Amino acid sequence: MTASTRSGQRRPGGRPGGPWAWPIVLAALALLVGLGVWQLQRLSWKEGLIARLQERTTQAPAPLPQPLPADVAALEYRPFRVQGHYLNDKELHLASRTRDSQVGLHVVTPFRLDDGRTLLIDRGWLPPDKLDPATRQDGLLQGEATQVGLLRRGGWHGLKWFQPVNEPAKNQWLWLDLPAMAQVAGLEQPITDFYLEALPDQHPGAWPVGGQTRVTLRNDHLQYALTWFSLAVVLLIVFLVWRRKRG
Repeated sequence: MTASTRSGQRRPGGRPGGPWAWPIVLAALALLVGLGVWQLQRLSWKEGLIARLQERTTQAPAPLPQPLPADVAALEYRPFRVQGHYLNDKELHLASRTRDSQVGLHVVTPFRLDDGRTLLIDRGWLPPDKLDPATRQDGLLQGEATQVGLLRRGGWHGLKWFQPVNEPAKNQWLWLDLPAMAQVAGLEQPITDFYLEALPDQHPGAWPVGGQTRVTLRNDHLQYALTWFSLAVVLLIVFLVWRRKRG
């Protein structure tokens, strides 16, 4: 048998590559297209979520509801107004926070409500040279105060193995562990289901700087969908070219 005759032979089964090729390729195509469709569904969900969060932040500030709902997630990012006194001698420091590319910290100050409960309020960003309260007396609110802030939930919301370790003894917190922070500060009747994040321009020119919330959620689902669909097209083209050469 000549070399040209041998090169023209096909594998048993009558089709280039055998009977297994089409089922495998079709399954891979179904998987890739399914992933693309799933990302489009995620895109629609994410756009709706962003719209709802932005709508919440623009609502008029309201007093905290009494009693509080069992699930405060429905109130997150809504602005609320509270009345009481700041406990400036018990402030806590949320480390490694940036503003305009400068690394600083957030000042979290306990706020005793008129009804006796105590709420933590993230008052905003502070540069390292303003850590000493004596350097920012204009920002230490004394006496009766009214504060407006967005309701936020504490806790660590990332992957467990990436969770950093807080150092309560050094007053260095990398994430908001509300029960632990309330305990370290010795708060009476603490609220640990949520905290408030101060809105901007309530105390112009004073430290810390409020309004550090950014209601922006990462939304790359369209790019992911296009990637999966593109891979499906490339797979189909490569398979057809391969079949043509084999045939």
